[in-house]
Amino acid sequence: MADSLLRNKHLLWRAGFGTGINQISDLKNKSIKMLADDLFQEESFTEINYHTSDTFIQEDMMNNKTPAEKRKEMQQIIRLQNNELNLNFLDKMINSKEQMKEKMSFFWHGHFASRINNSKFNKQLLNTIRKNALGNFKDLLFEVSQSPAMLNFLNNQQNKKGHPNENFAREVMELFTMGRGNYTEKDIREGARAFTGWGYDKEGNFKERKNLHDEGTKTFLGKTGNFTGTDILNIILEQKATAKFITTKIYKFFVNENVDSHIVDQLSNNFYNSGYNIKKLMTEIFSSSWFYAQKNIGNRIKSPIELMAGIMRMLPMNIQNPENLIVYQKLLGQMLLYPPNVAGWPSGRSWIDSSTLMLRLQIPQIWSGLRPLEYSPRQDDDIDMGMKSRETPLNKSFKNPNITIDWNRLEKVFANKNCEDYLIQNTKTLDMDSVKNFSDKSIKMNIINLMSTPEYQLC
Repeated sequence: MADSLLRNKHLLWRAGFGTGINQISDLKNKSIKMLADDLFQEESFTEINYHTSDTFIQEDMMNNKTPAEKRKEMQQIIRLQNNELNLNFLDKMINSKEQMKEKMSFFWHGHFASRINNSKFNKQLLNTIRKNALGNFKDLLFEVSQSPAMLNFLNNQQNKKGHPNENFAREVMELFTMGRGNYTEKDIREGARAFTGWGYDKEGNFKERKNLHDEGTKTFLGKTGNFTGTDILNIILEQKATAKFITTKIYKFFVNENVDSHIVDQLSNNFYNSGYNIKKLMTEIFSSSWFYAQKNIGNRIKSPIELMAGIMRMLPMNIQNPENLIVYQKLLGQMLLYPPNVAGWPSGRSWIDSSTLMLRLQIPQIWSGLRPLEYSPRQDDDIDMGMKSRETPLNKSFKNPNITIDWNRLEKVFANKNCEDYLIQNTKTLDMDSVKNFSDKSIKMNIINLMSTPEYQLC
C-alpha cells in the first residue's frame, strides 16, 4: 500500500485534474475520506455558456451581403461560440471545487462523443452531461439520446418509417450501452424502426414525430412488441451487459487499462443493482483498497486536456489570451467539443508520438516564457471541422497565450518542501540530479524542469 501522500496525489489525479496549488499545504495531513468528500462536493448547478451573440452583426449590414458572405459570417459566430464553450469547460476543470463532477463530465464527454457545427446544440449537450455526470446513468442516457446534438450527429433526424436509418440505433448499442457481441444486426434494424420519428424542432427541442414513427411490431433483444425509442432504451438498461460495459470503460479510464475482471464483475453487479447510480459506483472505486495498489498508481498517460489542466491547477496563472490555448489542444490532438469520431478520443500510448511528446515536454517552458512555440497544427479537416480556410492564421501572437505566472507564491508554497514529492506520481525512476543540473537551484526552475520530465506525463 502506498504512503498517504502518494495515495492522496493518486486520488486527486484520478478523481480530478491533479493537485491544486491551494491543496499543497495540507495534502500530507488529509485522510482519503476527507479528500474524497472534498472531491465529491456538489454545489448548485451552473451552466457553461457563451457570450458571443447570435446577432452581433447588424441586420442592415447583413442585408448588403451575399448568401456566401452571410454563411461565412455565421460560421465565424458559431466558431467563436464553440471556442467559448471549450475554454469555459476547461476553466471548470481547472478552477471548480467540484472536481469529481467535472472529471466525470470529461469522461462522459468522450463516451457520448458528438461533433457538430452548432454551438447551441453543443452547449445543450455539454450541460446535460455535466448536470447528470454523477447522477443516474438512465437519466443521462435518455437525455443524451434525446438531445438535438446527438440526434443530428447520428442522423436520427432522417430516421423515418419505411426508410429507417440505422446509425443512431447502432451507436447507442455499440458505443453508449452494451458494446459489441451483445446484440445482433437484426436488433439494430428493429431498434432503428423503434427510433423512427425521434427528432427535434427548429428550436432544438426533442420531438417525437408520430407521423414518421413505425408503429409495427418489433422484436428486440428477445422481446416483441410495438416498441418506441423509450422502450428500446429501457430494454437495453435491463441488460446486465450494459452495466458491465459501462463499468469496464470507467475502470479503464479511472483505474487501469488492464482490467481486473473479478473487480469489474463485482463493481458492475453493484452498479446494476443500484439502478445505475453513478456516484455510488465512483465512491466504491475510490474507497477501495485495491484502487491504491502500486500497480494502479502512475500507470496512465495523461490525456492532453488532463496535462494542460493539471499544469494550470498547480501554477497560478494570469492568461491574457486564453483563446490561444485552443491551439495547444489542436497540436496535442484533443480539442474539447471535437472528438475524432463517435467512438471518442483514444487513450494510453496513442497520445504519444514523436511530435506530440516533444511539445508535451516543452509546454512548461513555453508557458513560462523560456522558449517559443515552434510547432504548427496539422492542417486537417478532421480537427478543424472543415473550416481551416476560416481559421485565424497561426501567427506568432496567436500562438502565445501571454501567460504570467506568480512564481513568488510558488516559492512560498514550496519553501522547505521537495517539489518532486508533489508534482510526480512515481519518483522511483526520476533522476533528480539531472533535473537540478538544468536549473539554477530555484523552486521556479525545479518546477519547470520537473514538469518537463517523462515522469510528469504519467498519473
